[in-house]
Amino acid sequence: MTEEKQYGGPDYFRMAAAFLVAAIHTSPLASFSAEADFVLTRIAARVAVPFFFMATGFFVLPQYLFGHSMDNRPLRRLLKKLFLLYGAAILLYLPVNLYAGQFEGVGIGGVLRMVWMDGTFYHLWYLPAVMWGAVLVCFLSRRLPWTVVTGVSLFLYLIGLFGDSYYGLAEQVPALRAAYDVLFSISSYTRNGIFYAPVFLVMGAWIWRVERRNDTPRGIRAAGTMIFLGLMTVEGLLLHRLGVQRHDSMYIMLPPAMYFLFRFLLSLRIRPAKSLRMISMWIYLLHPLCIILVRGGAKAVGMEGLLVENSLVHYLVVCGVSFVCACVAAVGFGKTVMGGIGNERRSFKEGRAWIELSREHLRGNVWVLESLLTPGQRLMPAVKANAYGHGAAAVAGELQNMGIRSFCVACAEEGAELRRNGITGEILVLGYTHPEDFHLLRKHDLIQTVLDHAYGQQLDRYGKKVRVHVKIDTGMHRLGERAEKTGEIREIFRLKNLQVEGIYTHLCADETRREEESAFTEAQAALFYDVVKDLRKRGISGIKTHLLASYGLLNYPELGGDYVRAGIALYGLLSDRRGAENCKADLRPVMSVKARITVVKELHRGESAGYGFSYRAAEDRKIAVLSIGYVEGLPRSLSCGRGRVLIHGKSAPIAGKICMDQTIVDITGIEGVRAGESAVILGRDGEEEITAYEIAEKAGTITNEIVSRMGGRLERVWSD
Repeated sequence: MTEEKQYGGPDYFRMAAAFLVAAIHTSPLASFSAEADFVLTRIAARVAVPFFFMATGFFVLPQYLFGHSMDNRPLRRLLKKLFLLYGAAILLYLPVNLYAGQFEGVGIGGVLRMVWMDGTFYHLWYLPAVMWGAVLVCFLSRRLPWTVVTGVSLFLYLIGLFGDSYYGLAEQVPALRAAYDVLFSISSYTRNGIFYAPVFLVMGAWIWRVERRNDTPRGIRAAGTMIFLGLMTVEGLLLHRLGVQRHDSMYIMLPPAMYFLFRFLLSLRIRPAKSLRMISMWIYLLHPLCIILVRGGAKAVGMEGLLVENSLVHYLVVCGVSFVCACVAAVGFGKTVMGGIGNERRSFKEGRAWIELSREHLRGNVWVLESLLTPGQRLMPAVKANAYGHGAAAVAGELQNMGIRSFCVACAEEGAELRRNGITGEILVLGYTHPEDFHLLRKHDLIQTVLDHAYGQQLDRYGKKVRVHVKIDTGMHRLGERAEKTGEIREIFRLKNLQVEGIYTHLCADETRREEESAFTEAQAALFYDVVKDLRKRGISGIKTHLLASYGLLNYPELGGDYVRAGIALYGLLSDRRGAENCKADLRPVMSVKARITVVKELHRGESAGYGFSYRAAEDRKIAVLSIGYVEGLPRSLSCGRGRVLIHGKSAPIAGKICMDQTIVDITGIEGVRAGESAVILGRDGEEEITAYEIAEKAGTITNEIVSRMGGRLERVWSD
């Protein structure tokens, strides 16, 4: 449940893909064997562009296909980035276009076709293709189930296939030939954003889902890659010899080959290399200019025989020049765009101690929990207690971006704070609101829980309409009107100022399915639904029901309800290690906690550190002081070696008593530790990890308390 994915494989393959695109445009083996060059550039290298599409689908589109997000901001950000990049590329290659006379005689319609479909230079077609493809996939996903979107994308690919490698067969049918003539008047090829891009974008998103549920051995992924690449090679050579190809970008075996290849790359445990993402992008954009530069330079120095006519040398030189130019461009881009105020803000937030939140893990947990819902059921995430310490505004904002429109909090002020941070939709207050604060319920359009019959009367005496859910006590004996008091429950529904929209209960023994707990939970559910049935018999209908929270959804999904008040599971945890080990859902922790090392110093034999001589050095030791203490939520019970932190991927025990604002750790044996570096309090560092379960066990509590107490002074940043 806590394994951190390292997507370094795709990062490194980006470079290989960029150089494969360069190979397509330089034909490295043409000087030696036309057939070998065809296999390399017209078959093997055709995996490059689908890989780029799939990477976009993997990292951007899952929320649209599986999360039902109604927020278009991630898509708009992608389109804005691509639009600006495409505009810059058009301007960059415009002098070459004009020099080559590529706009002469094409007319306005031809120029528009180049800009919107074909690309104004031979490699730039990819940018409008990914924009058109992303828009199409997201548009379809809003209206159709993701399985249907997948089917549509495959059908479009089939249409494109017969306008590409299989065109020689399609043109034998007059009606098909006429249809493709119309298509080719709009786009020069079916290798575009309508017929080519969608299937690979969808595959990337779909693999995201598969990866979270299916750990296929790497050997099977590698074997599948080799088998389907081999079949694609046979397919490509056969089509080439039959002479039916109009173009050679689309093969029947290409999608399955890409499926196994992308999953194989994901299985490689390699640290991500973000710099390679930008460098590979610049190689893709700049390599045609570098081809022109190399050929012009070779002609100027009289070395065309070596640098141009020798295809392999020509390719290697183009790759070298492209790499150097890409590195220069990436560094310049980074200094211009990534520096300045953005880094200032990040340094401030991570200056002392901070919480890192994984957007990827939060979204993944939502999709996992949504997959367990019954038809018509919706999540009502619990973002009380500052979203269990994760930051209510940040978490609720991200959930709202995913299309979630119902939340629950502990008190009215928490709901008001969400409203002030732009959270719309339903917000249910689960706990007590003092009559002096009833105005907050109306001002911020909050839904108040009716705690019992007497509290319902108190709400009614407020004299103004209040939205409410009625809570039923089915055995927890905390809040709610007792289930057997059906008369009082009916009276609540008759109170004129209460706008009753829902009814719910709280299960108190749903953490396991052991016999005693299971019987009690099922009895609670039966009591609850008996109340609902009684109300419906008396004409009270149309109200929402809910009784499941995190454990209820995981262990008793059959109990149903309209909402699920997911809490701790949403944040990738369960309350204790036993629950986590028994959980089959692929939940991943959202929170990590880090702190700065402020001082590193020697501690001589016999000296003590911290309050009360609680840590005394039996021999010369080295210690470090961290800028975090119990006021930030680090349990004081972890003092004197009971707890630890991670520095440079190694364990450093806590030395002495944890202070209010500082913590001393023993770093003897950990080389190269310097002030200003960070220590991991909760989370992963290299191969080592400190989990919330470990901290909770040592502190004698549950994970809910540990993460909820974090953050009085801690800043929060999204780590991805």
